[in-house]
Amino acid sequence: MHATPKPSSVSPLDSHLGYWLRLVSNDVSHAFRLKVESRGVTVAEWVVMRALFDSDGTNPSQLADQIGLTRGAVSKLVDRLVAKGIVRVGLDKKDRRFQTVSLTTAGRRLVPQLAAIADDNDAEVFGFLGAERRGELVRLLREISARRSLSGAPVD
Repeated sequence: MHATPKPSSVSPLDSHLGYWLRLVSNDVSHAFRLKVESRGVTVAEWVVMRALFDSDGTNPSQLADQIGLTRGAVSKLVDRLVAKGIVRVGLDKKDRRFQTVSLTTAGRRLVPQLAAIADDNDAEVFGFLGAERRGELVRLLREISARRSLSGAPVD
């Protein structure tokens, strides 16, 4: 048997920007996941809670559209948050045929605490860049996202 020659044109993994983005993303996401899970919620539940924080209530379909998840996924997340006492589901005041999802008092108190965890997590990883370099990184990532028509909240 003789060995198949290695082509010299095969690029190494770490020559790709996607490699470095994934490496950093995995680190940031994993650290944040551990921190929010220690507070009793998942990252996906946090995304729902944060979206609800800016409203007095919304219907599940609007919530799904806002965060870029399917209605089924949002329904499961809402059910879990209801069971935890963080979210309530009621009838829409304007049209009682529709449901409204909103944060409970406990949920409203928890969101700022989780947001502070997210802020601290970002500062731990990206704080050394300084405001100008962080701003440039965000601008570049937003530009890439726009060019690729990416939307919705990353939850996994």
